[in-house]
Amino acid sequence: MKEATINKQSYGKTANGVAVDEYTLTNANQVEVKIITYGGIITSLSVPDRKGQLANVVLGRSTLADYEAGHPYLGAIIGRFGNRIGKARFKLNGQEYTLAANDGPNSLHGGRKGFDKQVWTAKEVPGGLELSYLSRDGEEGYPGNLATRVVYSLNDQNELRIDYTATTDRPTVVNLTNHSYFNLAGNGAPSIENHLIMINADRYTPVDQNLIPTGELASVAGTPFDFRLPRQIAAGIRSGHPQVVLGRGIDHNFVINRTDNTSLVLAASLYEPNSGRAMDVLTTEPGIQFYTGNFLDGTLLGSSGGLYRQGDGLCLETQHFPDSPNQPGFPTTVLNPGETYRSTTVFKFSAR
Repeated sequence: MKEATINKQSYGKTANGVAVDEYTLTNANQVEVKIITYGGIITSLSVPDRKGQLANVVLGRSTLADYEAGHPYLGAIIGRFGNRIGKARFKLNGQEYTLAANDGPNSLHGGRKGFDKQVWTAKEVPGGLELSYLSRDGEEGYPGNLATRVVYSLNDQNELRIDYTATTDRPTVVNLTNHSYFNLAGNGAPSIENHLIMINADRYTPVDQNLIPTGELASVAGTPFDFRLPRQIAAGIRSGHPQVVLGRGIDHNFVINRTDNTSLVLAASLYEPNSGRAMDVLTTEPGIQFYTGNFLDGTLLGSSGGLYRQGDGLCLETQHFPDSPNQPGFPTTVLNPGETYRSTTVFKFSAR
């Protein structure tokens, strides 16, 4: 099978003078993904519709300065811990660690300067791009020197694969993901509400008023969170269900149905009827955060040339569950010396 081609160009320099590069992966079908070394951000992902017309299906910003000025994690690698940790602290082996509270009382997506704001070291590999970053002991309050490697690869089946690995020299917690916002009608197209979504989950994790899981694994049956069969997204986010009200839409972790802890399974499928574009999300992770772009408030100028508003994109963040370090009933996120954290997610695109 032919490997994707890869091209590199400068993307500018950060405010501190650090050079940032952009890499473009292109397969035989002209599917194209652009990735910058700042935050490992996917800035563009172009896939064909049912007529073969290409469009960028992820939200982004236009320049490096825009990304540095602030963005809601558009397309970025998230770490050291994706999602929320309640009260910005956790205990590990009897010791309490205090994190940055950057989401009300919570720590969100790794803290004030998480992996999404770091410049990663890049290396071209067959069919893809390898990014590496060493998160130093104590960075954002987390213990251990965490050596992280993320490989983006693209094949001719229109599969964008993300492989994550990490090792540590002290016991720590780790939960890595990618935070791309998708709109299969195209970046800048109207709301994602008409998309049909299927989430392979019988249960989800309800949250409290701070969007921290209560610890319950609740059935989706009879709730707006039942996406076991494809449903229009509007049916969920327009609901008056108390959990939807708390999240200002859907911003919840779903417990993926699986029979083991390691295999790549279908977590979600997304379909946009006007373009015919479809996306399957497969992962080795136990959970997936479905976020309907509730906090896009019309203040952010996107790479589409327009302002991003609520519902202009959605995220499907494969992950371990939020607040896992404080929830003994959830799958563990502890990584010890001598162990290797491994996680894989595949975004498979098609049209019909």
